[in-house]
Amino acid sequence: MTWMKHLNIPETFGFLRNQVTPFSIETSEGGKLYAWHLLPIELYRQHESELIAEPSGFSADISSRIAFNLLRDDPDARLVIHMHGAAGTVGSGYRVPNYRALTAGQPRKIHVLTFDYRGFGHSSGVPSESGLILDAISAVEWAVNTAGIPPSRILIFGQSIGTAVSLAVSEHFALQSPPVVFAGTILVAPFVNVATLVATYSVAGIIPILAPLARFPRVFTYLRTFIYDKWLSQERIMRYVRANEQNNEKYQTTLIHAQDDWDIPWQHTETLFRQAVNATTTQDLSSDEFKEREKTAKIDLGAAGSVMEWRTKNGIIREEILKTGLHDVVMGNPVMSLAVMRIFANADPSWK
Repeated sequence: MTWMKHLNIPETFGFLRNQVTPFSIETSEGGKLYAWHLLPIELYRQHESELIAEPSGFSADISSRIAFNLLRDDPDARLVIHMHGAAGTVGSGYRVPNYRALTAGQPRKIHVLTFDYRGFGHSSGVPSESGLILDAISAVEWAVNTAGIPPSRILIFGQSIGTAVSLAVSEHFALQSPPVVFAGTILVAPFVNVATLVATYSVAGIIPILAPLARFPRVFTYLRTFIYDKWLSQERIMRYVRANEQNNEKYQTTLIHAQDDWDIPWQHTETLFRQAVNATTTQDLSSDEFKEREKTAKIDLGAAGSVMEWRTKNGIIREEILKTGLHDVVMGNPVMSLAVMRIFANADPSWK
């Protein structure tokens, strides 16, 4: 949690002095997004004396900071743009261990950019689906235009509600002319859409909230009319994959979910994975056909869970179902580090 801690003093979250630079990103609407830029640990060690000597705290001009220049001026640097879950701030819960896991695979080269959506933390504005998508687009544009990192060296990472934001921004750029495609996208604990999430949610994984009403279609359909933000991830992942296939663009999408996730049932990932796979084919696979493919394609990892990959000449769609990890704890686990490493290595085999 961020209680009793100041976001402008990242050292109180366990970071080294000036390992994290707090700053703001201006949105297309003139708002301000509060953000952190996190340096990988080995790169920090190499420049420790200069970083320690620099003033700490919020930077009104990040381009003047050593950390920013280390990111901008390194042609081998990679950047993970992190889109967090609902509630809290960039410093809440398991997000800090998550940042460390994301950089662990290459502690000289992998930086993290994380930010609070409008209305979260110190960011201005009022949250909405369209607003959060604009915020994510602004963060990407800052990375590309200000930090000078090309999309091929950027990985989009989302967890929980952040997966819906990640898919929306990935789809947005893939549909541009010419298309803009990132090194890859990682979705941790995604959901099909808000209506389906509400229908499947249970308190502590035991007490259903609205699931019993799903037995009464008319009642449930009426209640769905009160859902303002839809977050239609199922449709977005299909459009994203289909656009990349039609444009012959290389893409990678990894979906990760723990079976003991009490907040978002892991079956949401199964549904999204299947829809992404179907978007690569001219004719949807039936349930039986998909199960037949699973028999040969799915790898049983025992207590670690299972993995299944679907490859085309353009893309890699990967599903990882873990036995354990809950909703948030998984974010600090080695599976995150490996997923990041795998995507960057696949995108550029020469990168080390």
